Amino acid sequence: MTSKPLLHVVAATALCLAGTARAHFQLLYVDDTALPRAHPLELAAVFTHPFNGGPTMAMGTPRVFTHIDPHGERTDLLKALRPVHWQSRDNQANAYRLSLPREAVRTLGDHTFLLEPEPYLEAEEGLYIQQFTKLVINVGGVPGNWSEPQGMPVEIQPLSKPYANWTGGVFRARVLADGKPVPFAKVEVEYLNNDLDLQRNAFGATAHVRAPQASFNVQSMYADDLGIVTLGLPRAGWWGIAALDIGMTKTYNGKTLSQDAVLWVQATDMR
Repeated sequence: MTSKPLLHVVAATALCLAGTARAHFQLLYVDDTALPRAHPLELAAVFTHPFNGGPTMAMGTPRVFTHIDPHGERTDLLKALRPVHWQSRDNQANAYRLSLPREAVRTLGDHTFLLEPEPYLEAEEGLYIQQFTKLVINVGGVPGNWSEPQGMPVEIQPLSKPYANWTGGVFRARVLADGKPVPFAKVEVEYLNNDLDLQRNAFGATAHVRAPQASFNVQSMYADDLGIVTLGLPRAGWWGIAALDIGMTKTYNGKTLSQDAVLWVQATDMR
C-alpha cells in the first residue's frame, strides 16, 4: 500500500510539473499547407498562447527567416518581413508578416520555412525563451524533403507528413538538438483555437472549442527513449508541438535561456 508521505511527494511533484507549462508558442502560420497549385502566400509570425487566443508577447527582430525550396536551395527572407501590431484577445503586441509571390513557391514539392526569433524575456519567470520554429507546406502533392532535418540548433523532425493529416489520425516526430535525438524531452502540444484574420492582423473573436478545465489547454507529454513523440489529432486545424529547453545554450544576457523547438502541423477533415 502506498504511504501517505509518498502520496504527498507525488502530489507535490505533479503540481510542480503542471506549473512549468508555459503555453508560449511561436506561431508560424499560413492559411493552408497542402496547396493544389502555387499561389501567393501570406504568412504570419506571432508569439502567443494559441489555445486562448492570447495574450500575445512582443517579438523582437527575428535573427533568421529562411525558405528552403524542393531542390534544397535556401533563400533569406529576413528583409521581406514587415512588423505589424497583432491584436489578440487580451492585448496588442509586435509580430511579423510576410507576403510571398506565386513565383517563390511555384516549384512542385515541399517548401520549408525556418524561423529563429530573438530570445524573449519572460519577466515573471526570470528567463529567456527562444523558440526555433518550422513550417512545411506542399505544392501539387509531389512528395519531397519534409522529413529531413534542416540543421537548426533545436528542431522537431517530422516522421509523418506535417501537411497531410486526416482528422483523427496519429502524428509522429523526433526531437533533435544539434542533430541528435533528445530522449524523454518534455513536449507541449496546443491547438490553435481561433481563426486568424490576416486582413486585420488579429485573432478571430470566437473560439472553436471550450476546454472543460484549464489543464486541457496545453497537452503535456514526454518523448520516448529515442526522442520520438506520438500524438493524436482529434480536430481539424492547426496543432503546435513544442519541445522545451533542449538546446545546448543555457544562458543569455546573464539569465537562464530555454531553447525550444516548434513544429506546426495541420489536420484536415475527410469530406
